[in-house]
Amino acid sequence: MSHEVEVHSAQTSILRELLFHPSAGFAELQKPTGLDSDHFKFHINRLVELGYVEKQDGKYALSIKGKEYANRLDTEKHEVEKQPKISVGLIIENDEGKILAQQRLKQPFYGYWGRPTGKVGWGETLLETAERELMEEAGITADLRVSGFYHKMDYTEGEDKLLEDKIFCLVHGTNPRGELIADMEGHHNEWLSDEELLAKDKVFESITEITDLARK
Repeated sequence: MSHEVEVHSAQTSILRELLFHPSAGFAELQKPTGLDSDHFKFHINRLVELGYVEKQDGKYALSIKGKEYANRLDTEKHEVEKQPKISVGLIIENDEGKILAQQRLKQPFYGYWGRPTGKVGWGETLLETAERELMEEAGITADLRVSGFYHKMDYTEGEDKLLEDKIFCLVHGTNPRGELIADMEGHHNEWLSDEELLAKDKVFESITEITDLARK
């Protein structure tokens, strides 16, 4: 798994300047940082080393990687904005009218019942993500369609602290094929009716709304 390298505030200032210019020289970029030449040289070279900045003909410009990173900068606060996670939510119905339910067996929300979900991979379409996640999470395939979107914010129990901020692309599936894998690391799968699912001790409160949206 790749991890994004933490960028120094001086380097963030350089990236911000390049966000608004196709390219710029050493002195142009140094001035807004307030750094002396030696310190500035260290930071601009570090950005080149990280692959965020390219040097051509004596001038500096954002690389493709740098453009993606700088585009997420809050230009007022000079920091990368934290953004909601983009995931797919799978609502898969079988021929008996039961829907694939999944119990989380990992933190956070250990023991809670809901629907299979998965993060959208870089360069994946929403349906490609749904197809991949359904196979990885349950070992089956189905006829899939995008049916809507749902924004969910989860807070820690007993506190007013935001734990997760997620936007789900809801994908409805019918005609499931293959043998459902009941138990996998981190979760348990079952075909359940709406009533059977809601009778469980721990159920995500948004489950009915998400299911109804996906069925439309």
